[in-house]
Amino acid sequence: MPPRGYYPPPPRRRFGLWLIILLLFGLLVLSTLSNMGYYLESIAGSGSATLTRPKMDEILVENNGSSDKILIADISGIISNLALDRSGVNMVRWIEEQLKQAAEDVNIKAVILKVDSPGGEVLASDQIYEKIQSFQNATGKPVIASMAGLAASGGYYVSAPCRWIVAHPLTITGSIGVIMHGYNYRNLMDKVGVAPNVFKSGRFKDMLSGEKLPQDISSEEKAMVQSMVDATFNRFKEVILEGRDWSQDQDGDEGQILSSDWQDYADGRILSGTQAFELGFVDELGGFDVAVDRAKSLAGIQN
Repeated sequence: MPPRGYYPPPPRRRFGLWLIILLLFGLLVLSTLSNMGYYLESIAGSGSATLTRPKMDEILVENNGSSDKILIADISGIISNLALDRSGVNMVRWIEEQLKQAAEDVNIKAVILKVDSPGGEVLASDQIYEKIQSFQNATGKPVIASMAGLAASGGYYVSAPCRWIVAHPLTITGSIGVIMHGYNYRNLMDKVGVAPNVFKSGRFKDMLSGEKLPQDISSEEKAMVQSMVDATFNRFKEVILEGRDWSQDQDGDEGQILSSDWQDYADGRILSGTQAFELGFVDELGGFDVAVDRAKSLAGIQN
């Protein structure tokens, strides 16, 4: 029992505790709103990649104290129209947007296309080819391909329109050709007792199906598939010839000229950078630094 006449002091008002609670609550609200905005933005981006331009950060690789800039655009991995992330932007769109910003930025004088790819989709490769070609024709800014460890098939396809192509002597390139590949597993299905039930609207609707008996694949079907392959292959050769001829028109005899028998080597074989140089598929041997020096030279960058 406290002594008579004793009154306990009033409880302290915990202003500090309430201030911390309010601060944490405010941060929670801001975080929720931010995440909701990001979520809505990602939904809009995935619904249509043409609604907004992809967000890009300009990263300075090397600062030489000059206002002139060289854009480094990477093409790494499989070339395709598949989305790179949940925004829905694919490799073709990514390269296109970088070239658009390079066209708008007066300080960007040249572009280095840094290629390290085994190839990929024909359509995606052709679309990138057209973007590079249009960019150079519209702006007059040169695009220099810098081939890394691998620039084969579609990797060379996207390099062909560049004004100048640099390859390391050990770069794996070439593989000029087209392939459609599949598996026939009907005999395996028969062994385990699985029979397909097929309902189709036309006799060619199940073309390339792995469930068909080999003897049921008609000569007409084979001819149609081969015709598609041949047409795509002819387009590949046109891209090479157009790109190398255009490069020669721009630079004269300074670059390499396609050898007269270059089509003999467009049979799917892989080439080293040195072999590609000797055949005129590339203009110069060297690494990324050589590509940078060439970009400066072609763009007229003095400092």
